[in-house]
Amino acid sequence: MDGFCLQNNPSQQSCVAILLRAYFPLRDDVANTLATNMKIIQLLPELNEGGVERGVVELNREFVKLGHTSIVISNGGRLAPMISAAGGEHITLDVCSKNPLSVPFRSYKLSKLFDRLQPDIIHARSRVPAWLCHFANHNRRFPFITTVHGMNSVGRYSRIMTTGDRVICVSEVIKGYLLENYPDLNGETLHVIQRGVDMQMFDPEAVDREFVDELRRQLGLNDAFIVGSVGRITYLKDYETFIAAIAQCAESIPSIRGVIVGGVRADKQEYLAGLKRLAASLGVAERIVFAGSQSRMPEIYDLFDVMVNASLKMGNVGRTVTEGLAMNTPVIATTFEGLRNLVVDNVNGFIINNQDVDGLAKSIEKLYRTPIRSTRSTVDPEFTLDAMVEKTLTIYGQVL
Repeated sequence: MDGFCLQNNPSQQSCVAILLRAYFPLRDDVANTLATNMKIIQLLPELNEGGVERGVVELNREFVKLGHTSIVISNGGRLAPMISAAGGEHITLDVCSKNPLSVPFRSYKLSKLFDRLQPDIIHARSRVPAWLCHFANHNRRFPFITTVHGMNSVGRYSRIMTTGDRVICVSEVIKGYLLENYPDLNGETLHVIQRGVDMQMFDPEAVDREFVDELRRQLGLNDAFIVGSVGRITYLKDYETFIAAIAQCAESIPSIRGVIVGGVRADKQEYLAGLKRLAASLGVAERIVFAGSQSRMPEIYDLFDVMVNASLKMGNVGRTVTEGLAMNTPVIATTFEGLRNLVVDNVNGFIINNQDVDGLAKSIEKLYRTPIRSTRSTVDPEFTLDAMVEKTLTIYGQVL
């Protein structure tokens, strides 16, 4: 599909819609939306690492494949080159700073960008970019979409995420949270689109085994039972519970090693130092490996014997959960009331309560004694990249 140049030629769009229906099991309205060359702008604070960032990178790539013009606006970061490499355009603009004094100038610059680009869709994925779009897109000249990725604090600052022409929620729990805390919100504008794993990229058969073996050697993990966790260094990931559980398992699993994969911002350096002090105080400093940011994520999951998401908020639907399962890595994850869990006890991993060191340690020991080798088949199709792309484009089509 990369070669189609559709512009706005009705006959071309009709032909492509027919082809899309032939290749993909899409409804007519979705196929027609895909066949229309849209100019889509996604905005997020930075492009360094994290589920939101990687989701934007993946959607950019898929939009381009389907013939759309994809533009991403952020303050930059190590993932920014991937936007242009996939055929999109990255524009560096400070949509990250929370300094209110600079809002008028930044929203003015953004307004001028919108005037020049004339987008069909503006899609904000965080609160600061959403506020800047609110001021820049005065009189709602262009359709405005927001995605709510978490249970933000309730108030005027966070309410901006509920003001899109359509509001995408990454789980049923998020949708319920918004309806409960903003009772005047029109529920018909809210749509649940689960975060999707790219099943082609996260494929155990496509892993570079030599890279995995070299990484194992570099990190000093030869012959180790590796329990991993992925995510930037922040208290929300609850690495304290992760480290404490590794310490509790040290006697029953002498070869255990805990590997934390994630970058650390300048303002989180002290938190990282505190985690290292915790590991030392528990006598497991040599068992905890801080591997920093990594780009070869399929190989990272392949390295793990067990993947843990101890997140304080809805770990069970986190991107790392679907990616780990797709790589045949059993997952231990936290859950939340009302959440449709991806992880099922004794099937593809275990569910634990928040901050439950004993529960996490016991689950790790169970997977050590009785390994689960095949989890890929348990990934719900709704949690795949293909489903996420189709549903997102459907939402775009509704507001055009």
